Amino acid sequence: MSVSARPYSPGNFLILLTLAFGFVMAMIDVTAVNVALSDISRDLAIPLSGLVWVVDGYTLTFAALLLAGGALADRYGPKAVYQGGLGVFILGSVLCGMAPDGGFLTAARLLQGAGAALFMPSSLSLLTHSFDDEQVRTRMLGVWSALVGVAGASGPLIGGVLVHQFGWRSVFWVNVPLGLLAIVLAQLVLRAPARQPRDLSLFSHALGVAALAGLSFVLIEGPVLGWLSPPVVTAGTLAVCTCTLLLRRERQGSHPLLPRALFHSSSFGAANGVGFLINFCVFGQLFLLSLFLQQAGGADALRSGLLLLPMMAAYTVGNFLAGSIAARHGTRLPMLAGLLTASVMALVLMGLRPATPYALLALGTGLMNVAIGIAIPAMTATVMRVAGKQHANSAAAALNANRQIGALVGVALVGSILHMAPGWAVRLPLAYAIMALAYGLAACLVYRHVHLPRPQPAAA
Repeated sequence: MSVSARPYSPGNFLILLTLAFGFVMAMIDVTAVNVALSDISRDLAIPLSGLVWVVDGYTLTFAALLLAGGALADRYGPKAVYQGGLGVFILGSVLCGMAPDGGFLTAARLLQGAGAALFMPSSLSLLTHSFDDEQVRTRMLGVWSALVGVAGASGPLIGGVLVHQFGWRSVFWVNVPLGLLAIVLAQLVLRAPARQPRDLSLFSHALGVAALAGLSFVLIEGPVLGWLSPPVVTAGTLAVCTCTLLLRRERQGSHPLLPRALFHSSSFGAANGVGFLINFCVFGQLFLLSLFLQQAGGADALRSGLLLLPMMAAYTVGNFLAGSIAARHGTRLPMLAGLLTASVMALVLMGLRPATPYALLALGTGLMNVAIGIAIPAMTATVMRVAGKQHANSAAAALNANRQIGALVGVALVGSILHMAPGWAVRLPLAYAIMALAYGLAACLVYRHVHLPRPQPAAA
């Protein structure tokens, strides 16, 4: 399908909607699962550490295989890999819906994550190839992020309604019709960019999987088994050794996972660091508040979804504002302002206690999330602009990998806080103190390393 120079033409929106489907489906799944955790725990007799695995099992394979997804998109074309990833995700969703116990559910979540790792980088690459005008592309990234934000915001409510009406398994079954529709639309609407064959570096990808698996085991099982227990020490050693070997291969190997040209600009590395820290806070906070509302507030899945809705919708408000701000002022200003505001609001939220009125919780969290909603599209646009079309697949994979690793670590760390802190009066301030530090560090990265000129419209 041809694109228009007018950002908001019907043809552009159809392309945008098609590319957002995969991301939207994955976001709904992640956020909806959070409000279903208590029901899953009761039905399958899963302890807290098992619930962390249900959330982080998906994120583990998602993060670990994203770079492989980008390489496959280069070799076989992003359109084919996008559709193939959707197919794997659908299969994983079916198995999740049939899960008889916690171990089976976690394994099916691993398969879901593998599917998402295939279609996520391809969707950003296809978006970059679909819009030649830089200002149009920047605005489309803002709208694309807003669509994803709507999915994330509505995910808890959708999950609450589904769990309330049909049980927690319906959270996974809903992916089947959505995924099939996405595959059909992609076939009809999207053009297939040229392939850019390159080596897959299978050993390096295996090292990445091993490093993340070891890190996940340490963070999730450490509070349960003991930080110095043999399994935890072994997993930690595995994570350190494989990560060290991977970094050495990346510096010295002839076929690195990421093209070295991407690192010629410090903006690329800084924006990826920002992505890690944002998802660390966003998904850690979602896991924290989902359990807080149900355990300390006594809310069921439906009420939890309703209570989370305004807080999650705040991201979407920021996303809609982001496109216009970035088009006028470049990507540095919205990132810096959004991250600094979020850091300050996290410091304010350290005052939360179980007795704090919901209105104050929603207001403070909503303001913080609006600020982050503004920063996220600017961060994405920065990465894709540095990469250009030649390295779009690899850059998209790297950004999403870093963001998902951030989500994995954030959820695992919150799980550790819940295990070790004696009650919610301690858990809430401690968690938000860590978020304030993370957002402040992200703002420092932007201030020191992101220096891109404002985008210019393409010549007529």
